[in-house]
Amino acid sequence: LWSGHHRPAPVRHLSIPTDAVCDADTIFALSSGHGRCGVAVVRVSGPASSMVLRNMTGLTQTLPPPRTALLRRITDPHTKELLDRGLVLWFPGPHSFTGEDSAEFHVHGGPAVITAVLQGLGSLKGVRPAEAGEFTRRAFHAGKLGLTEVEGLGDLIHAETEAQRRQALRQMDGELGHLYQDWSSRLKRCLAHVEAFIDFSEDELIEDGVLNQVDSSVHRLQTEIERHLGDERRGERLRNGVQVVIAGATNAGKSSLLNTLCQRPAAIVSPIPGTTRDVVEASLDIGGFPVLLSDTAGLRDGLDSVEREGVRRARQRVEQADLTLVVVDSTQLPTEPKQAPTFLQGYLSIVLPQPSGGNPEEGREATSDRVLLVLNKSDLVPEAQKERTERELRESLGLPPACFLSCHTTTGLGDFLAVLQSRVKTLCGNPLSGAPSLTQARHRAHLQQSVQALSQYHQYRNHDLALAAEGVRLALTHIGRITGRVGAEEILDIVFRDFCIGK
Repeated sequence: LWSGHHRPAPVRHLSIPTDAVCDADTIFALSSGHGRCGVAVVRVSGPASSMVLRNMTGLTQTLPPPRTALLRRITDPHTKELLDRGLVLWFPGPHSFTGEDSAEFHVHGGPAVITAVLQGLGSLKGVRPAEAGEFTRRAFHAGKLGLTEVEGLGDLIHAETEAQRRQALRQMDGELGHLYQDWSSRLKRCLAHVEAFIDFSEDELIEDGVLNQVDSSVHRLQTEIERHLGDERRGERLRNGVQVVIAGATNAGKSSLLNTLCQRPAAIVSPIPGTTRDVVEASLDIGGFPVLLSDTAGLRDGLDSVEREGVRRARQRVEQADLTLVVVDSTQLPTEPKQAPTFLQGYLSIVLPQPSGGNPEEGREATSDRVLLVLNKSDLVPEAQKERTERELRESLGLPPACFLSCHTTTGLGDFLAVLQSRVKTLCGNPLSGAPSLTQARHRAHLQQSVQALSQYHQYRNHDLALAAEGVRLALTHIGRITGRVGAEEILDIVFRDFCIGK
């Protein structure tokens, strides 16, 4: 009991009940988007969530039924001033997103209402604003989400196209994580068997042929990982956007093509050669697939240092491009259609980087896959000449597809967009079919190192089993860094379960 002389001075912060005290903080944040909206969601997670819910809604002992919306007056926890009337939900752990006790306040989305509710939450002792990504981090630590699922959730939040949404949902559902987890489990078994052979082959009855089984398993795993790596970066392209570069000579209509595709004046169009000096970029959604479209400087011998730098950047972008739209002024085509293929081959050799020391046939095939010819200003070419030229180009071998187009009249735009969409779809693949695709450069780097580590196993298998086992261990570590799960205890579990060492 406090005596009259020793009562503590009143403080603004409310105390958390003893049963809610825990090492973890209780956090809160606005979970819906910023700005005016009909409804805003404020999430609270942590051991004091029940206290927060009671103090903000005037509830005494009885909490709302789990996962059931309840309409309540939401008040300031100190002054009891009415802040809003909204829905509250209670999610007792572990059946919540974070695995902890959680609560949600669904309030009206005006900035003043949101600010008042957040200030009321912040005035409670032991309750603090969440750091960026902290709710998801807690879900990961609670085992609610694997690391690949966390990355899928982040991709889903940032998805801007239909194909990105589908790929992110597939990853968030755990398909990619399950694939990596399967590889991890098989590597653990391989490592356990090798280590058991090293430690117990002379003292215990280890089955004959154990190492031969490991050899086969490691070889199969290495083949599967290499096949997964050989997806031509489809998943990464879909996640980050297909790099499409518009290139060609000056005044061919490159900026006009950019503006036509963007449906807005994204770049300056002028009859003066060399108007575009720097790279102009625009993000597009083409058939549900993300595209980063880049207009570049016209390729010619620059007259000044600025234009020369623009040409250098243009050539650099073409080298990095997933798909290059080579724009040609149709009025510059030979009047004799039979000469058009030869003319365009020479034009492509100027615009595109030349393969260094490669097979010419492979170089032509790669060019055909990664290039589209856009024959602009087709409205200025006689119809008969255009039809004969189209026929010659279709029959010509080694040329990429060519589309006649007029950016001025938009004639041919529909056919060109159909071809462009088909190429973009091929580069990204179908996110819903086949094995899940690699989506992160981080995954690719770790898987490449895993393949190198498994090669170490084969290299030392007949000379030093300890070094061979280390190769498997390194491969397992790298895959564990992708999934966020690496544990030595599981290796021991497999050793004792499979071989009953020591009974």
